Amino acid sequence: MLLDWMKSHPSLEADPQSGFDPDAVTVSVTVDIAAPARVVWAVLCDMPRYNEWNPFCVRAESELVMGAAVNMTLVNYAVPGTLVPNCEYICALEPEKLISWEMVYSDFWPYPARRDQVIEATGPTSCRYFSTDAFLGTNGIHVFRFAGPWVKRAFDDSAHALKARAEALYAAEKGA
Repeated sequence: MLLDWMKSHPSLEADPQSGFDPDAVTVSVTVDIAAPARVVWAVLCDMPRYNEWNPFCVRAESELVMGAAVNMTLVNYAVPGTLVPNCEYICALEPEKLISWEMVYSDFWPYPARRDQVIEATGPTSCRYFSTDAFLGTNGIHVFRFAGPWVKRAFDDSAHALKARAEALYAAEKGA
């Protein structure tokens, strides 16, 4: 999804503020989930309950409309035992397929990035999930080199937790 988006915006490659470098992208583990894409989508959109399952993003609030803020509290994998406030903005929504948010370039914060969370239906009762984080602009590769390893760990942890949450909810739904 991210690469498709970047290909549809070729001018970004040359943009020093928001340019895309394929070497500055963190990709999570891909998990196969024994639950329909609609269940995974519902978990991702139920932000008030992130603290019940997500080991990385322990608080999230958003209206989940294009351009809306996503206010999060993240576990700081770089400094264990600490939390970090983070605010990004919804930049893509495709129900049951994709939710993305980004931090745009500003003079105050010259570290733009875009996170895509991708759900691919693999059948009526199964899907696959992964996420990416592209560190953009001239600083992107440097941010990737510093943050990429712990971001990957955080995203991998979140992917495994999402799988467990969605499968438990679907099992409960089937048993009801």
